Amino acid sequence: MTLDHAVLREVQVVNVGLAAFGEAIRHQDTPVVDVDWRPPADGDPQAVAALERLWGVHAATVAQANERVVGRMEACSPRAVAVASARDVLPVLAAGRTLVHSGPPIEPHRLADPQRRALVAACLFEGWADDRDGARAMIEAGEIALASGNEHNHVGAMTGVCSPSMPVWVVEDEDSGARAFSTFNEGAGKTLWFGTDADEAIERLRFFRDDLGPLMDRLLQREGPIEIFKLAAQGLHQGDELHMRSQATGNLLIRDLLPGFAALGGEDAARFLSSNWHFFLSLTMGAAKCALLAASGVAGASVVSLISRNGTDMGLELAGMPGRWFIADAPPVEDALLREGYEESDAANDIGDSAVIECVGLGGMAVGAAPAVAAFFGGDAADAIARTERMREICAGRSSRFTIPAMNSAPTPVGIDARLVCELGIAPQITTGVLHATDGVGQIGAGIAHQPTGPFRAATIALAAELDAANGGGG
Repeated sequence: MTLDHAVLREVQVVNVGLAAFGEAIRHQDTPVVDVDWRPPADGDPQAVAALERLWGVHAATVAQANERVVGRMEACSPRAVAVASARDVLPVLAAGRTLVHSGPPIEPHRLADPQRRALVAACLFEGWADDRDGARAMIEAGEIALASGNEHNHVGAMTGVCSPSMPVWVVEDEDSGARAFSTFNEGAGKTLWFGTDADEAIERLRFFRDDLGPLMDRLLQREGPIEIFKLAAQGLHQGDELHMRSQATGNLLIRDLLPGFAALGGEDAARFLSSNWHFFLSLTMGAAKCALLAASGVAGASVVSLISRNGTDMGLELAGMPGRWFIADAPPVEDALLREGYEESDAANDIGDSAVIECVGLGGMAVGAAPAVAAFFGGDAADAIARTERMREICAGRSSRFTIPAMNSAPTPVGIDARLVCELGIAPQITTGVLHATDGVGQIGAGIAHQPTGPFRAATIALAAELDAANGGGG
């Protein structure tokens, strides 16, 4: 064999793996191309074996199931049809003393401080306790039952607490029959969703119960249901990503309700809506939960149908395995912009049901539509677009209704695939707020929470085992 010495005139190196290897060669004035590669599932043998089966013998089953899930999600048309007292539509709140909260189920002694404070405020609002100490004692003693709202088709932002007397949006999809509920958004200040038990928070709940809730129901009956995703699609084209930012979409809602306000009055309610930048958030959450319920229950699907956090735990479910939680510690909110005077050590861990928004292709999946949100993670419009592009790597589909003008009207990624998160180690990003961990002062910032990959890995392993069993035990 003859060696052509011409090929050795220049050494060209491709470095796969550790960046340090490439750096050592660069120090010798040799160009290097780095390839960002890591072992699938960080080399976890059990996870790799599960991935081999899900991409191998079960590949057709999973692909067909995921296509059905994304199709159902995209076909769902959630509409806000009414506002009702929670006790009238949530059987879990109809009798006794029960409160629902965001995140997976949790025991009282493990509650994060913001969620505990919100539960205390709800007890006082309902008149179950005379003071805060009494309410805390009742919660810790188990005299107040706690339930995960998601297990009862309810979603709430941040602390996510809902009590029997609170008004909730009733969101329905006519074709599938899916029905979901979400609490009203309370806006800024010392409020329940931000984890405070201040008198101001309780007074706002009374305003919702006595004034805003009944008026909003009358408006819906007069003006007709709110087509939530249609407004959300328009909001994406006006700078919203529908999780951290929904100002434009909220203004579209006010526009549609304006004739009703003119006919029915309600100056205080109108003023509240016009000053609450997050009022539409609860509608987006209710619609997302409705769409995920419509899509869930397809055997073999690896698409995520729920991500939820309570400040202590983060949990998820798969559309192919509804009702089974996969849980890890709630992560911190990284890439956060905190208000002046606060530090990372002041921040509570990630909390809220609002990650259902990312599951349907909005929020962190659509952050490329909202350059203003980039400021919260120290970036610019290009960084926001890059984050949306990265989320495409872990999603099973592309939305047919949510598009991003700044990305040549590209569709948002939809249908987080647990297999891809497990294999690539890319965590779903959730655009969210940051609460104070201990002082009950409410929101202290906002940013992006990168979810732990452990639950996605566990769900992938469990799905492979379930499909193996259904296949007669063969892998």
